[in-house]
Amino acid sequence: MAHAAIRTRPHVSLRGWRVPLLFGAAYGIYTQFIARSGGAANFGQLALALASGLALTVLIYGLLRVQHTLPRELRAGAWGVLVGGAMGFLYSLTQHSILLSSVIGLVLGVSTTLVTFYAFYMREP
Repeated sequence: MAHAAIRTRPHVSLRGWRVPLLFGAAYGIYTQFIARSGGAANFGQLALALASGLALTVLIYGLLRVQHTLPRELRAGAWGVLVGGAMGFLYSLTQHSILLSSVIGLVLGVSTTLVTFYAFYMREP
C-alpha cells in the first residue's frame, strides 16, 4: 500500500483545453482577418490576434472550470458577458463607432444569457 503514494502536484490534462483552444484559435484567426481588412499583414495584427485568442481561451477554460459551482442565473450571465464582450470587440475592429459596437455586444450578450438560462433551467432539476 505504501507504493500508492499521494501525488504532490495535480495531473494536468489537455482534455479540458480542447474546446477553449479551438474557440481561441478560431477567434484569434478571425480577429487578424478583420484587423487586416484586405491590406498586408503586420506584426501589430499578429500580436492582436495572439492576445485576443489567448485571452478568450483562458476565459472559456476558466468559466468551464467554475461554471458548475455557480447558480444557473449567474452561470448564464457569465456566458452572456463572455460572448457579448467578445463579439462587441470583434465588431469594434470593423471601424464602426464604439456605441454601435457596444449595442451589438449588449444585444448578443443578453440573447446568450437568455438562451443559456433557458437551457440550464430545462436540464437541471
